[in-house]
Amino acid sequence: MCGRYASSRQPDDLVEEFEVVESRIAAALQPDYNVAPTKEVYAVVERPPSRESGRDRSEAPQRQLRVLTWGLVPSWAKDPSIGNRMINARMETVADKPAFRKAFATRRALLPADGYFEWYPTSQTNAKGKPVKQPFFIRPKDGGILAMAGLYEIWRDPGKAEDDPDRFRWTCTVLTTQAEDSLGHIHDRMPLMVERERWHEWLDPTHPGDTSLLVPAAPGRLEAYAVPTLVSNVRNNGPELVEPLEATS
Repeated sequence: MCGRYASSRQPDDLVEEFEVVESRIAAALQPDYNVAPTKEVYAVVERPPSRESGRDRSEAPQRQLRVLTWGLVPSWAKDPSIGNRMINARMETVADKPAFRKAFATRRALLPADGYFEWYPTSQTNAKGKPVKQPFFIRPKDGGILAMAGLYEIWRDPGKAEDDPDRFRWTCTVLTTQAEDSLGHIHDRMPLMVERERWHEWLDPTHPGDTSLLVPAAPGRLEAYAVPTLVSNVRNNGPELVEPLEATS
């Protein structure tokens, strides 16, 4: 699974990196080195031109940068709290699962990250006799941005008036796949990465969602290193959470 990641880039950097045409960011998010479910995150999507842009909405979809909430709420959901359980979608079943198949068909996203965290059970035990877990930070070897495959949904809150600007809730989930060999000893799952040359195809809502889109990135592009256990507490935040330290044996 992917339950925590780091995201420190500024909107202007993401606009340039992902060749975004329209930024829908009202206020920049603070750099977050401990992104957890239910938090707001940046997402790159392709949507019809907004009414505010003055362009014809029948034109080709354009690439946008938006802020979404991590934890997908399907459009048919009666209670938005279902999003707390919808933080990941398995690549192997995303096209069939009722909670994800509609979003996979036309609402795919890229979720930019510096890297993500996984916890490895060490040989040490705690007072309860359970293995002490050592967090690892996994990031691109070249220090670039990790483009995680995501899905998004737009949920209409029936309790809000038609003219309420908050009546629509934009939410997302991270797709996961089997971990590549070099990372499988830490955790058997990892985020599905989308390589740059496939960004347009993945984002294009006119391209039907099918298994041809579900292609794991080439292996060997990530590195993993142990980081402080501070990251295990979601209240902790800051660049010190991704500083390397000697792994616990």
